Amino acid sequence: MEKYNQFCVGLTGGIGSGKSTVAGLLEQWGIKVIDADQISRTLTQANGQAIPAIREVFGDGVIAPDHSLNRDAMRQLIFSDVSVKKKLENILHPMIKQEMQKQCQQEKQSPYIVFDIPLLVESIDYYRSWLDRICVVDCDEATQIKRVSKRNALSQETIQRIIQQQVRREERLLYADDIIFNGEGITLDNLQEQAYNFHMKWSLMVNKGV
Repeated sequence: MEKYNQFCVGLTGGIGSGKSTVAGLLEQWGIKVIDADQISRTLTQANGQAIPAIREVFGDGVIAPDHSLNRDAMRQLIFSDVSVKKKLENILHPMIKQEMQKQCQQEKQSPYIVFDIPLLVESIDYYRSWLDRICVVDCDEATQIKRVSKRNALSQETIQRIIQQQVRREERLLYADDIIFNGEGITLDNLQEQAYNFHMKWSLMVNKGV
């Protein structure tokens, strides 16, 4: 993907890290956030653009009666065969990137652009060249499990398997230019303070032409 004229920040973090909360705060402060997960959900909704290709590769077993992606079925398929995840990404990534590019080029007001990409590090070759900063929302695994258990009807075993499918915390941090810690003991006020400090830092970098 080509490098944009805008200053671009990649925002990432493991499941339950609080990345979406940080993205929401940045939006409140007037920043354009382009959400890879939201684009993916649109592509895989009933009769979404990605459904025909997914059906062709994986069959009707992963397609729900309303012609959307059956996420539970796909998750189980991924758990049973590690190659499935890569095949699904090969379908979705080009479509997601195309929509990201479209949204970015249409944005004229935001001082910088945030790309909310949960699997950024897992797909680093796609994105590194056009991101000015990578910000990781960091969190310990125990807190991740606790948060996801509260918001989703998933077993602890399933949550742990999802975490294991994602890149290790230590590897994710290796790619970080900026780190927001949101683990045990961090309050919403503290998270907001950290996010605001980085918001001001990135805004200053834009103004200085960094």
